[in-house]
Amino acid sequence: MDTRKLTLTSILIAMNVVLSNLIYIPVGPIKAFPMQHFINVLCAVFVGPWFGLAQALISSVLRNIFGTGSFFAFPGSMIGVLFAAILYQRFKKIGFASLGEWIGTGLIGSLCTIPLLYLMDIGMKGFLPIFYAFIVSSLFGSIIAYILLRLLNKRNLLNKRNG
Repeated sequence: MDTRKLTLTSILIAMNVVLSNLIYIPVGPIKAFPMQHFINVLCAVFVGPWFGLAQALISSVLRNIFGTGSFFAFPGSMIGVLFAAILYQRFKKIGFASLGEWIGTGLIGSLCTIPLLYLMDIGMKGFLPIFYAFIVSSLFGSIIAYILLRLLNKRNLLNKRNG
């Protein structure tokens, strides 16, 4: 087990749960969490897809337990971090991690909420607000992470993380 990745993932989970209580956008039956997307991009760069996936799952479970999240968190956050991490591993560019989060959550994750809409007896009438919330939330979170990671990279702090 990689202790550094496990520790960093735990810290990112804690940050996610706390920040999500402070910054969220209520949209109908969901709450959009730009900080989830911010944390997802950080996970993509720092811990990779599997620890990132664990972070998204545990963060979503904790937010639901605390009553600050919704079941819509699962498809968006988990698909987003997976896409972000895979693209980052493939291209080793921060921009691809941010783009992967936006595509994974904003586009694919929002489409994966359709079965939940029907289970909640909302149907497709609730899809457009959710789609827009996922797009905007993942865009803002990804941009914030991109800016932070670029600043860290400019100061050569990203290269020191493995040392």
